[in-house]
Amino acid sequence: MYYGYGFGYDPTIILVLIGALISGIASMNVQRTYNKYSRIRNSRGITSNQVAEHILHAAGIYDVRIERIRGNLTDHYSPNEKVLRLSDAVYGQTSVAALGVAAHECGHAIQHQQGYAPLKLRSASVPLANIGSWVSWPVILIGLLIGYTPLAQIGVFLFTFVVAFQLITLPVEFDASARALRILDQDHILEGDEHVGATKVLKAAAMTYVAALFATILQLLRLVLLVSGNRRRD
Repeated sequence: MYYGYGFGYDPTIILVLIGALISGIASMNVQRTYNKYSRIRNSRGITSNQVAEHILHAAGIYDVRIERIRGNLTDHYSPNEKVLRLSDAVYGQTSVAALGVAAHECGHAIQHQQGYAPLKLRSASVPLANIGSWVSWPVILIGLLIGYTPLAQIGVFLFTFVVAFQLITLPVEFDASARALRILDQDHILEGDEHVGATKVLKAAAMTYVAALFATILQLLRLVLLVSGNRRRD
């Protein structure tokens, strides 16, 4: 009886479990850190909206709207719409955590304004990443089912687009956080322990992207093993 890579026992599933565990730990850490510093109000009593507006205007950005979006930590900046969206947990809040997140999203708006190369590259790679995410698995499965390894290999190649997108995302997110923390410090919006708290929140958030990249690489490794195992049986 064969116990390799096929439709029976699959030892490569351990790679998926490891990736899920790492991503879960990173997610719990960012939630725990955010919850901790969401209970600490900034001494100036300013809201996340005010901070976002201040940072944008200081950077000469007046054409970006600030809107509220449902959810928890669903904050993001949309370069196509020029809209900075703050989640229910951040919008209008005065906590150290909320100000840090709002400043981070402003960092993306500033990247957009300045033509930050990695952000442009990430935006350009979104279609390829979507293709890799949606098409790779069906192509791989069909290739394995019909026993045509070259087709499965094409699917693996398509999945590398997802890995590339995750890799490109890292400098974009780290740079946005660095910009945010620098502005919060230079403009004396957060100082001392408040600045330390915002730093911890943004670092915890950044680690979720690192964990996502690591999990995606493990998934790619699993796919390579599955397809190579199928080829050895051809």
